[in-house]
Amino acid sequence: MEEVHYCSDPSKVRVIPGAVAALRELRAAGWLRVLITNQSGIASGKISLDQYHAVHAELSSQLEGQLDAAYFCPDAPSSPTPRRKPGTGMLEDAVRDLGIDLSASWMVGDKEIDIACGRAAGCRTILVQTGYGANQPGARPDHIAADVTAASAIILRPRI
Repeated sequence: MEEVHYCSDPSKVRVIPGAVAALRELRAAGWLRVLITNQSGIASGKISLDQYHAVHAELSSQLEGQLDAAYFCPDAPSSPTPRRKPGTGMLEDAVRDLGIDLSASWMVGDKEIDIACGRAAGCRTILVQTGYGANQPGARPDHIAADVTAASAIILRPRI
């Protein structure tokens, strides 16, 4: 979704243009689409758990059911657990729940911690330039994409 700092209001949710179609193409090609998100605003009191769930429900609605699963971590950066990205705990939960092979998976994100999480888990990585992605010089992703549509095209590209 478009970046909204500590989004607590479902009316501010805006899906990135092309995201629904990109997620549909990934599903048609047999990919699972899993959302992995840090939500430190919960720990800091900037957003309540109920507000997070309302925002997530709106995001899910705008994505037209194109997510197979979603995991969130409310930990503050100052007291992270292994679930908080760049830790791999949420990915490990997805492996447990969905039988995902991380070595055959992609981590797509707009922050250095997303790329670090994917690398630590053995995924291939794509940094999207939407959100914070245009200003992440230390990320070192496998690929850089303008947005989720371009990231999907990389994932769907035939491997030689």
